[in-house]
Amino acid sequence: MKRSRRLLAVGAAAVMAVSMLVACGSDDDGDGAVTMYSGRSEDLVGPLVTRLDSNGITLNVSYDRKATQILEEGDATPADVFFAQDAGELGRLSQAGLLETLPSDITEVADAKYRPSDNGWAPVTARSRVLAFNPDNIAADELPDGIDGLLDPKFRGQIGYAPTNASFKSFVTALRVMRGEDGARDWLTKFLANEPKTFEKNGQILDAVNEGSVATGLINHYYWAAAVMEKGEENVLARLHFFKNDPGALVNVAGIGVLKSASDKEAAFDVVRALLNDDSQRYFAEETGEYPIAVDVPLNVPGLPRLSELSPPDIDLDDLADLDGTEQLLTQVGAL
Repeated sequence: MKRSRRLLAVGAAAVMAVSMLVACGSDDDGDGAVTMYSGRSEDLVGPLVTRLDSNGITLNVSYDRKATQILEEGDATPADVFFAQDAGELGRLSQAGLLETLPSDITEVADAKYRPSDNGWAPVTARSRVLAFNPDNIAADELPDGIDGLLDPKFRGQIGYAPTNASFKSFVTALRVMRGEDGARDWLTKFLANEPKTFEKNGQILDAVNEGSVATGLINHYYWAAAVMEKGEENVLARLHFFKNDPGALVNVAGIGVLKSASDKEAAFDVVRALLNDDSQRYFAEETGEYPIAVDVPLNVPGLPRLSELSPPDIDLDDLADLDGTEQLLTQVGAL
């Protein structure tokens, strides 16, 4: 998505907000420098950190990082904080006992359903799984209440999905948690028998739905939100259908955790606080179309419900950690 002057202005405000908060520093004996491993892109995170060096703390960011690297490095990791694209990544570190419990002023920012039960990390933004549909191909009242309805023969060859994409794998992991291995295998087997169309990325699925080459597609909501913000709702034919209390209604998050081995934990906590203040949250919402996780920071995209209006399944996001098991299952059923 191209950045407009409006987005750059929001980004500048967020940078200032992050700088001011982190500059408050701490009374810890550490040197004030924080090393961040980021699973999120430099294009997104960079504007939030470029001015920190002159405001009392040095934030050293290493991009394209995964939980596996921190697990391999263990207590010797140079990372103080990990900014992850996906809750499952943080869940792996939490289950390995590598994350510090966060202070209550951080954890209480987010609704309990979007944070882990052990408060080992904090959600920063949220994204919902949705069914994009082309109203010229299928009417809204013909759409199913949940993913089991997608097994109906009327959807044969009319569903786009991206089996190699991390967001679909997270959905399948949630399906495994909610229905068990046999239940997940059964659904996937029947789903594949309905001949869904395979794509590499969510954006390609949305394009196909817009063009009418498939009637529906399983994506994350923010691809549609980004397209609407860039082109205007009137220029995006696809619409979104939100499931309720269903694996297909999974709301996953990008989040951040502080490593127990962090050299200056208070400075690291301040970085987390900086990402959760209102200005930073607005930056993420405007730049990515993701839901801001902080209380009372709305995402104003026409036709998009507020985060508080969604009905995701009741699941501890830490339980999305078993990516290996999900990939094995997807391979066994022939999706990978």
